[in-house]
Amino acid sequence: MSEQKGNRSIVTEFVLTGFPGLHPEYQGLASAVLFLVYSLTLIGNASIIILFATDSCLHKTMYYIVLNLCACDILFSTTTLPKIISKYWFQSGAMSFTACFVQMYFVHYFGTVNSYILFLMALDRYLAICHPLRYSLVLKKSTILILSITAWIVASASPLMLVIRAYPLPYCASNIINHCYCDHIGITMLACTDRAPYGTPAFVLAMVMLLGPLAFIIFSYCSIIIAVLKIANVQGRIKSLSTCSTQLIIILLYYLPRCLVYLNPNIMLYSLFPPMINPLIYCLRAKDMRESLWKKFNKGTFSQKAQVSAIND
Repeated sequence: MSEQKGNRSIVTEFVLTGFPGLHPEYQGLASAVLFLVYSLTLIGNASIIILFATDSCLHKTMYYIVLNLCACDILFSTTTLPKIISKYWFQSGAMSFTACFVQMYFVHYFGTVNSYILFLMALDRYLAICHPLRYSLVLKKSTILILSITAWIVASASPLMLVIRAYPLPYCASNIINHCYCDHIGITMLACTDRAPYGTPAFVLAMVMLLGPLAFIIFSYCSIIIAVLKIANVQGRIKSLSTCSTQLIIILLYYLPRCLVYLNPNIMLYSLFPPMINPLIYCLRAKDMRESLWKKFNKGTFSQKAQVSAIND
């Protein structure tokens, strides 16, 4: 929708196309899949949070970091998925001008928070394996709490700058965003002005926010590999590497799509799926999480059997 102002039409709302080229007969299926993804994301990450809250065995520095990641996954999915689901279910792809910028802010904000949380995750493994004697002294629970809060606060600056610079631009041409959600690239491409003065600084800022933590992550895992290779015992090597494998998989799931999206914006779809997969990875690969989940399952099964036995008696 647009309003006339002088000789130009001013955009008052944006329309999300979702998946470009998706045949109408598959839109119902696409919305059902996305609804399933969103439901599993909420259930999986909420389950991790509940496990952490109810099992003191998980109150370790690593899982405090995981807790932040779960919260960020839930919030990111809630920011992006409901709108695209409603677009296919209720043909409601339109968003008001301001609402689109609000979504853009939170998309970039939670993406930046993720980068910082993954940085903390790599720092935890780096200190645990490369400097085990200093680990408990440096990374206390209070330290993780301070670093986590700092990550959530500092991450707000760069997305806010993107919104402040993009919001006043003149939008007087198309209002169609060929993506699943509003983001800086999708919105500013529609501006009726030269995008270079805004797009280039935004790209550089995004690369700093993305590649800064990634540089340390690469350094930390290279250091970990070198440290592990110095372990004479083969079993010791395997055990040390196994403690990092879960985090490494999750880091790859986040960074590969986010790096590729700046080369091809259509790839941003795949950033919707890691929040659903992360809880599954933790429950399958993290020993403490598996044991906690199994304990809860056995406890629930035992309670049900006891109730049945009491009824039969």
